[in-house]
Amino acid sequence: MFSPSSTQAPRSAQPLKGQAAPWRDWTALALLMFPVLLVAVDNTALTFALPEIARSLDVGGVQLLWIVDAYPLVLAALLVSMGNLGDRIGRRRLLLLGSTGFAAVSAATAFAPSAEWLIAGRAGLGVFGAMLMPSTLSLIRNIFTDPNRRRLAIAVWAAGFSGGAALGPIFGGWLVEHFWWGAVFLVAAFLLLPLLAFGRVLIPESKDANPGRVDVPSILLSVVTMAPFVYGIKEFAVHGFGASAAAFMGFGVVMGIIFVRRQQQIESPMLDVSLFKNKVFSTAIVANVLSLFSMTGFIYFFAQHLQLVEGQSPMEAGIAMIPALLATVIAGLLVVPLVKRVQPGFVVAAGLTLSGVGYLIVVVGDHGSGPVFLLSALTVLAVGVGAAETISNDLILASVPADKSGAASAISETGYELGSLLGTAVLGSILTASYQHNLVIPEGVSTQAAGKSTETLAGAVDAAAALPAPLSEALTVAARTAFESGVHITAAIGLVLMAGAAVLAAVVLRRVPKAQ
Repeated sequence: MFSPSSTQAPRSAQPLKGQAAPWRDWTALALLMFPVLLVAVDNTALTFALPEIARSLDVGGVQLLWIVDAYPLVLAALLVSMGNLGDRIGRRRLLLLGSTGFAAVSAATAFAPSAEWLIAGRAGLGVFGAMLMPSTLSLIRNIFTDPNRRRLAIAVWAAGFSGGAALGPIFGGWLVEHFWWGAVFLVAAFLLLPLLAFGRVLIPESKDANPGRVDVPSILLSVVTMAPFVYGIKEFAVHGFGASAAAFMGFGVVMGIIFVRRQQQIESPMLDVSLFKNKVFSTAIVANVLSLFSMTGFIYFFAQHLQLVEGQSPMEAGIAMIPALLATVIAGLLVVPLVKRVQPGFVVAAGLTLSGVGYLIVVVGDHGSGPVFLLSALTVLAVGVGAAETISNDLILASVPADKSGAASAISETGYELGSLLGTAVLGSILTASYQHNLVIPEGVSTQAAGKSTETLAGAVDAAAALPAPLSEALTVAARTAFESGVHITAAIGLVLMAGAAVLAAVVLRRVPKAQ
């Protein structure tokens, strides 16, 4: 049931099982890694540039979250649409179009003069970013039809994503220290040059032979489902459950129901919702969402902890995180042969369990002992994410025909981006709300400094720098104490979610057979 099937004849260049894959296949895979690296570098590099962005553009706490969330919010809303579009017009064509647009918008965003401009630029990047990731994964599905080679290719794809996350802090930290935060966005143009130069020649085109028509109402419904729902989550996390949060979340749910019903009724649905009746498919999606939820939520507060609590520079903080992020790459590659001996479901469950252990270390650890214990926690979590996401992606792709791989890849990528979005939107918003609630402004601090301090930890550090020594130290200690109390709360939430997901994976996926 979970072996790949295809209604599309294999390419003539595709090797028979047991033969060596042609060099063109692996060269194509290498080119597909550049947009994967781009997305990962862009996300983590921006995370480490946030304190500098907050200072230079005078960004408030909510705006800071929107700078992070605008990209994955738009991207998640369009992923299914773009994956479906790639099935119709050609995945390579969509990939090259998205790469060109992403490079152009990145260059414009690098010179944003205000927070609003930066948020708009991030949203624009989300539009073109939605064309990149589903295309890469679906092209891999069609290039590598042999299950073992496909699993290895997916592991390399996931390793590229994790490797980019490891490179991002170095690039981001070095660029922020030696140039300015906008240089982080200019990296995109350079990373995309090899793909734009050689992609049309070396990457084979693929698409659905019988695509059906594009359903515009479905595209609009997918957007008005995701955007209001996630905005409602943000409102709830920051301001509590009120009329605004309920209205946005309720509207998103209603639109989602209408979207699903439309997919069930039209002849050529944008999303085959019947796939979700497969418990293995659905559980693998949940594993994707929560793996990225745990990783991005952890990095969001850890990047600020290293810079604003430990006093590290952006580059120092980035370098400190590299071993943990590389652990994700190693874990993803190691589980490929492991699933021939251990059932895939147990590998996914073990990965999610390790993610929970990472959060447990944060909950019970001593935050005053320096960054070592947090780095240890991130390393454990990273190993779990690398193992879980590689196998869950393979389970997703193996269950669909090759000519529908764009839609399946889009669902998988939607899980990735939804997890990334919720990691920062939920845990980030809870962290911000907890910080603001627990911050006690010392007596003698001016109203202006107090107002700046209550927005973000970066604002408090900046405000403290302009105060006399006794007040400066008192405000800094108060802000860091409030921030760390929020870290404990968000880590506890992450622990509960990971534990629940691990149990779900162990129960539902236990019957999935070992790889052949």
